[in-house]
Amino acid sequence: MVRQEAAAPVRDLTADALGATLERAAELPNLRSLIVMQDGEEIVAERFRGGPALDRTVNIKSASKSVISALVGIAIERGVLEGTEQPILSELAPSAPQDADPRLQEVTVGNLLSMQAGLRRTSGDNYGRWVSSPNWVRYALSQPFVAEPGGAMLYSTGSTHLLSAMLTSASGETTWALARRWLGEPLGIAIPQWERDPQGIYLGGNQMAMSPRGMARFGELYRMGGVIDGRRILPERWIDRSWTPATRSPWSGQQYGYGWFITEARGHPIYYAWGYGGQMIYVVPSLDLTVVMTSGTDVARGSDHIDALMRLLTDGIIPAATAERAGS
Repeated sequence: MVRQEAAAPVRDLTADALGATLERAAELPNLRSLIVMQDGEEIVAERFRGGPALDRTVNIKSASKSVISALVGIAIERGVLEGTEQPILSELAPSAPQDADPRLQEVTVGNLLSMQAGLRRTSGDNYGRWVSSPNWVRYALSQPFVAEPGGAMLYSTGSTHLLSAMLTSASGETTWALARRWLGEPLGIAIPQWERDPQGIYLGGNQMAMSPRGMARFGELYRMGGVIDGRRILPERWIDRSWTPATRSPWSGQQYGYGWFITEARGHPIYYAWGYGGQMIYVVPSLDLTVVMTSGTDVARGSDHIDALMRLLTDGIIPAATAERAGS
């Protein structure tokens, strides 16, 4: 546990206020790390069950979809991409099937970000077939439409991979190079190379690695409105758009924006990046909170581990922060 010396003004939340929550966290068999930050201060930093060091990179799984969203926002601000209404075939037409459904021309960058492309998912049971294909971009673009573009939410890693392909095509650089220059270097965090498709395009939305403290730094970037250490890294309007509900998950019931899930607890809006197994970045702006949790990735699908992590936040950390703030 990391304890900070009190300074004036006294910080709202303390490690002692989280004692019961930490006890519950220690009982979760798959939890590997927990970081709680308030007002940019690290209140708690814990490792569980031999989890990796908090500065060591770990696979953040689909939490990297939120990172891809950030890269798209920066690319739009810099003129590398045109905007969220840009048709995806403006960059990806050479990979589209010759007999493509005419609706493919209607799919936009925004549709990919909000998981509303309408194309059959490449996640879940379809993931293995997709990543075994010789061309992941063509495979994703060749999927049949099962909803209209801009319609139902269809959570698909293929959608964020298409964004990675667009970033690569439009910039002439790899997604890894952009992630390092646009996020890693200004945030002072490591983003090592990760999996690529057969054409060399970095997998968009899975298998990226960050350390738990790097994840917290990324969450803080969003909490601070895109400015950190006095430097503008991400447009504030992009954060606002990313945290504006566009659709709703048919499984969790949670709302979804551009790469971020959206919910609320005890009157406080919560925005979170969610990676398989429990790789989580929670941001609670109304309490100046950023919370990171990492987990073992061998958690069985359908387990209640994700719900248990959310309860740590909603039944432990948020009430503690609220009580401490009310009493300060």
